[in-house]
Amino acid sequence: MKEELLDAVLPEERRLRIAAQLRRDTRVRVEDLAVRYSVSGETIRRDLQVLEERGILRRVYGGAVAQEARGWEPGADDRAIARLDPKRAIAAAAAALVEPGETLVFDVGTTVAETARALPATFSGRALCVTLPAAAELAGREGVEVHVAGGPVRRGDLACVGAGTEKFFERFFADRAFVAASGVHAKAGVTGEHLEEIPVRQAILAQAASVYVLADGAKLGRIAVGRVCPLSAVTAVVTDSGADPEAIRALEATGIRVIVAPSGSELE
Repeated sequence: MKEELLDAVLPEERRLRIAAQLRRDTRVRVEDLAVRYSVSGETIRRDLQVLEERGILRRVYGGAVAQEARGWEPGADDRAIARLDPKRAIAAAAAALVEPGETLVFDVGTTVAETARALPATFSGRALCVTLPAAAELAGREGVEVHVAGGPVRRGDLACVGAGTEKFFERFFADRAFVAASGVHAKAGVTGEHLEEIPVRQAILAQAASVYVLADGAKLGRIAVGRVCPLSAVTAVVTDSGADPEAIRALEATGIRVIVAPSGSELE
C-alpha cells in the first residue's frame, strides 16, 4: 500500500518528499529515487534540477546534496517548541514550493515563522512580513529585500496588527503568501481565533497570486470564532502526516488541494 501511494504522487508531491528526505539524509541518489517512485532517472534528474533552482539542493554526480540550512534552532518560546517536528515538516514542505525571485508574504504564527527560517540560504527575492521575528530572520540574508507591515506591535509574538497593517498590503502584489489558521473546516473554511488578525489575513489574500494555509493536524476539522475565507479562496492547505485521514478527505472532497508534509519515518 505504501509503494502504491508513492507511485501515485504528483510531481510536486514527489519533489516535496525528495526535499524532506534531503533534510534527513543530506544526500540522495538518482538511481535510488527512480526505484522508490517508479519513474525514470531522467524524471528524477528534472526534479533535482527544479529543487536546485529553488535553492533546496546542489546536484552532484549521480544525485544531489542538501544546501546548507539556516535558522532551524528552536527558540525559548514554549509555543514555538510545542509540536516542533510537525511544524518543521510543514515549513520544509512550504519552503520547497518557493521559486527564486518571488515576492513572499509571511503571516503570523510559529509555523509561518519556521517557513521563513526554512527558506534556502540561496533564496533571493522580497519578503513582506507581519511579524518582527520573521523579518529579523530574513533581514540578515543577502539578496532578500525585507518589508515589515507596520502598525501597532502586539506583545508576545511581536506581530503587527491594525488598520495600518491592512493598508500596507494594498501597496504590493505577492507571488505566494503563507498564512496561519486556528481552524480549517470543509464547510466553515479558514477560521481564526484572534479577531484582530482576520482583516490583515484577508488583505493578504486579496494581494497574493497563491495562498497556502499552514495548519498542523490538530487544526483540521476545527472551527474558530472568526471566519477568514472559504476554502475556494486559497491554493492549498499544508499539514503534517499526523493529521486525521478523515479530516484530510473531507477537505479534499471540497476540491481543495491538501499537501501532507512527510515525516522522517515516512522516508525510511
